[in-house]
Amino acid sequence: MPLIYTIILGLAFYLAKPIKWIQRKQARIAEGAMMLFIGVLIAKLAVSSGQSIGLIFDMGPALILQELGHLATILVLPIALLLGFKKEAIGMTNSIGREPNVAVVVDKYGFNSPESRGVFAIFIIGTVIGTIFISFLVTFSLSFIPLHPYAYAMASGVGSASMNAAAIGPTLAAFPGLETQIEAFAGFSNLLSFCVGIYIVIFVAIPLTERMYNWLEPKIGKEPIVQKKEDE
Repeated sequence: MPLIYTIILGLAFYLAKPIKWIQRKQARIAEGAMMLFIGVLIAKLAVSSGQSIGLIFDMGPALILQELGHLATILVLPIALLLGFKKEAIGMTNSIGREPNVAVVVDKYGFNSPESRGVFAIFIIGTVIGTIFISFLVTFSLSFIPLHPYAYAMASGVGSASMNAAAIGPTLAAFPGLETQIEAFAGFSNLLSFCVGIYIVIFVAIPLTERMYNWLEPKIGKEPIVQKKEDE
C-alpha cells in the first residue's frame, strides 16, 4: 500500500498546475530510488530461497510449468479488439506487461510503435492497480479455493516485485508457521518469471498473439478509437 500511495502522490505532484512540484529530473531520480528500496525486498526473498533450496528442487518441473500462465493473457485479445484497439492489443495482451515484457516489446517493435504504447499502458495500470487487484484476488482465493500454501506462493511470482509482495502478505497471514517456505517459493517463482518467462514471451506468447490478432482483427476489429475522434 505505501507503494500505491507514493505512485499516486508522485503523479499528482508531477501533473500539478500551475506549479510543477516535481520536474522531470526529480522524477528520474525517484525511479532509481524506488528500485533500490524494492531491492531490499528482493534480497530478503533471495535469502529465503537459499535457505529452502532443497525443498525447491523437490518440487521438480512444477515451478517451470507454472510459467505457462504467461499465455493466459492472450485470451483477453478479443476484448481489446472489440474496444477498438488495433496493434496496441498485441502489446497489451501478450503478457502481464512487467519490466522484462516491456523490454522485449520495445526491442522488437520499436519505442514509438503501437505495440509499445500498448505494453506501456498495461505497465502503468499494473503498477497502480495491479498490486491492489492481486491482493484482493489472493485473499478471495484463500477463502474459497483449497490449494496448498506452496501453490499460492508459486502463483504470486508474476514477474513484478510490488505485485509479488502484495500477494505474499495475505498468504503469510493465512498460513502462520510457513513464512520461510512461502517466501522461498514466492521469491524463486518471481525470479523464474523474469528468467524463464521472458523466453516464453519471445518464442511463444508474441508469435501466438500476432497470429491470433491477424486472424481475429478482420472479423471483429472496430474502427480505431483515435481515428474515430479525428473524424468527429
